[in-house]
Amino acid sequence: YLKIFDTRGAVKFCRPYFSEIFEIEKNMDLQPKDSIKKFEPNELVEIDSVRQIGNKFLITAIGCSSKRKIQKPLSEQEISNLVRISGAEFSYDGDGDLFLLGVEAKRISIAYQFDPMFAVNSSVVDELPHQIEAVYKYLLPLPRIRFLLADDTGAGKTIMAGLLLKELFFRGTITRALVITPGGLTKQWAEDELQEKFGLSFRLIDRAVFRSNPNEFAVSDHCITSIDFIRQPDVLAAVEPLHWDIVIVDEAHKLSAYEYGVKIDKRERYKAVEKLSSKT
Repeated sequence: YLKIFDTRGAVKFCRPYFSEIFEIEKNMDLQPKDSIKKFEPNELVEIDSVRQIGNKFLITAIGCSSKRKIQKPLSEQEISNLVRISGAEFSYDGDGDLFLLGVEAKRISIAYQFDPMFAVNSSVVDELPHQIEAVYKYLLPLPRIRFLLADDTGAGKTIMAGLLLKELFFRGTITRALVITPGGLTKQWAEDELQEKFGLSFRLIDRAVFRSNPNEFAVSDHCITSIDFIRQPDVLAAVEPLHWDIVIVDEAHKLSAYEYGVKIDKRERYKAVEKLSSKT
């Protein structure tokens, strides 16, 4: 089953690309190699052997998915409740392009198991050694990724964040991501960085978008917004209850909090991100 969402993103199966006719039979005599439903919960099995013992039949079957050997003594009545699935020969008149796309989607979905730096090799970036080291040696191995990435200006912190995001998406670790940047960098992050370099599509949410749909943060899994927009009371009230798998804050040094003795003075930007961190 195949549905195309994005040529560089996810592919889901939703309609057949093989034309195969299935027939269902009940009240039948079991034979080796028969494919049977209702013998094992949630799994199709293949009959290996049938042996009569008294007034029952000892059925030996192999799970088609688990490959487990399963034995059960069944009465004739219980056997009559089983369902045999018989398939006609493949006609091979399906869409070959869709089949190849499905195979490619499967390859991409498991590529990280064979290529530990799959995000690097599928992105348009000239990565540097310190960026690879930061992402793959220190960040990804963390059981819970929560860190402050600090480096000199121009060291490629945005590339590191993009590599991390793409790798986590490919591995299926995250689904919902929120990127918070200074106001003048939202479009650059969305178009020049994440879309162009990493093939990641993010919804840029500003006042105009939020006014047209106050639930935009809830319905969009990949969002970019500015820190001064999200800290506004009405926006923060809409975003705060939501769960995010990851939140990335660009130029986080602008989230100010000052300590005066036992008192900590937290600015609005700091308090906004602090609230989001409790749901991440």
